[in-house]
Amino acid sequence: MLNSIICGNCIDIMRQMPDGYIDLTVTSPPYDNLRDYEGYDFDFRTVAKELYRVTKGGGVVVWVVGDATINGSETGTSFRQALYFKDIGFNLHDTMIYKKDACPYPETNRYYQSFDYMFVLSKGKPKTTNLIRDKLNKTYGSRVASTDRQSDGSLVPSSGAKTRRTIKRYGVRTNIWCYGIGKGKTTTDEYAYKHPAMFPEQLAEDHIVSWSNPGDIVLDPMCGSGTTCKMAVKNERNYIGIDISEEYVEIARRRIADYTAQLRLPFGVL
Repeated sequence: MLNSIICGNCIDIMRQMPDGYIDLTVTSPPYDNLRDYEGYDFDFRTVAKELYRVTKGGGVVVWVVGDATINGSETGTSFRQALYFKDIGFNLHDTMIYKKDACPYPETNRYYQSFDYMFVLSKGKPKTTNLIRDKLNKTYGSRVASTDRQSDGSLVPSSGAKTRRTIKRYGVRTNIWCYGIGKGKTTTDEYAYKHPAMFPEQLAEDHIVSWSNPGDIVLDPMCGSGTTCKMAVKNERNYIGIDISEEYVEIARRRIADYTAQLRLPFGVL
């Protein structure tokens, strides 16, 4: 099962895994009725319970999801799913935003919809946190001068100000992550666009780097075109991909095979 793309129902496949087996899951379920995934749907509550069971203590699930607008109202399914994850034992470690550089033409009475949610769910305190530091600090090199507000409303110097810490060149990024989408941006694997709703390779890679270490096991139970699995290979993680569609499984397997073949090429060939 390890380091393979499996065709089947993710619930059935996860039931074959032992308790506490997976370090990190990065996945995106079908969004209400926004996409036709060859007619397939999924049993969310059972998927969520199995994810909780197979996740290690301190492991993380990244759930990338959006909502449809039906009869003039957003469904709110994403929030219901996040709250259900909390109900069964997960911590809602962070509610993040996946901001896109493009969006569909909107209805006339709404602003342009350009983001999805990324719910970071942890089984207890995350055992791995490798926060990405790529936000350029405008005050690089100066001394920290921030303050902390107390419960009575008063302000006191922050710990950084007390120790006269120098501001580093790059700081931790915010929890709003922006990515280009569409042909040539989501991935350069042209054949992968047969899948109707991929998320960017960089999005998967950023979460894999943030919440796991080399050698960890990364799962995508609805792996589609195999983006999470490909980025797991790139970052020296083990992977398990599952999808019920034979067509998407073949795309995912091809992407992994093509990428690993590139890794074996002599230096300078690419």
